[in-house]
Amino acid sequence: MSGSSFQYLMTEGFRNIKANRQMSIASVGVLMACMLLIGAAVLFGLNIDSLMGRVASQNEVVAFVDDDADDSQISGVEEAIGGLANVDTWVYVSKEDALAETMEDLGEDADILEGLSGDNPIPASFRIRIKDLELLEKTKADLEGIPHIFKVNVTADVVSVLLDLSKGVNTAGLVLVAILAAVSVIIVSNTVKVTIFNRRREINIMKYVGATDAFIRMPFLVEGMVIGLVSALLSFGLLWVAYGYVGHWLGQSASSWFQMFYQNLVPFQEIAWTMLGGFAAAGMGFGILGSLFFVGRYLKV
Repeated sequence: MSGSSFQYLMTEGFRNIKANRQMSIASVGVLMACMLLIGAAVLFGLNIDSLMGRVASQNEVVAFVDDDADDSQISGVEEAIGGLANVDTWVYVSKEDALAETMEDLGEDADILEGLSGDNPIPASFRIRIKDLELLEKTKADLEGIPHIFKVNVTADVVSVLLDLSKGVNTAGLVLVAILAAVSVIIVSNTVKVTIFNRRREINIMKYVGATDAFIRMPFLVEGMVIGLVSALLSFGLLWVAYGYVGHWLGQSASSWFQMFYQNLVPFQEIAWTMLGGFAAAGMGFGILGSLFFVGRYLKV
């Protein structure tokens, strides 16, 4: 294709948009709404994953050791813990260290534990961090099966809520993206269909003088691509602004849950270029797919 032909096709694509500007503006508006929802779903999913990662890194499983376990038995317990696939790191806390930490936590009330060093009721323990929260219950059962461990404490309630939320967000996000992607393609295709109808006589003349199918289709592909790209760029800008406002609101909230979410919020700057590339690719992709799908159906070439 020569440079002059390419310039002509690009010009025709933009002329299509100008000639049907009301429909094009409406398409951009609807596409923006769809892509904003898609972007919001993606950002929410990323932040839930970030929160899950933070909880996983801080979540401790405490395995208490029998008081009568000797050094060799404690070493055996430690070796068994290290052999579990879902265990990341662990640290042994002796009875004396556990008592000292408890007294430090009590602060001014620590005197109630004075004199217990000779008859320390606080057991030794292993504080364990795990890799995968979804395997928490299995890891707990594995730990309880190790000899000389008599009790295992886990913070299962928070983990269960976050796991359910993560699964729900991921499932709902995939469904939402699929639905909105289909809607976006249909919106672009309807705009292109109107353009084809308005230019049907001109298209017939081009066919009679020997224009190829690809040459006739190209301006409509350009039209769909431009509509998709403009929608993507506007959506990206609005999403960035909205994300900043949501982050500020979470930071001002008194809710402990919102504060935890805010502290693990993914900075938009870290994902801005990835999001921009994804939005641009998705917008142009929706435009091209919408054009290809309906140009072949309504344009009898």
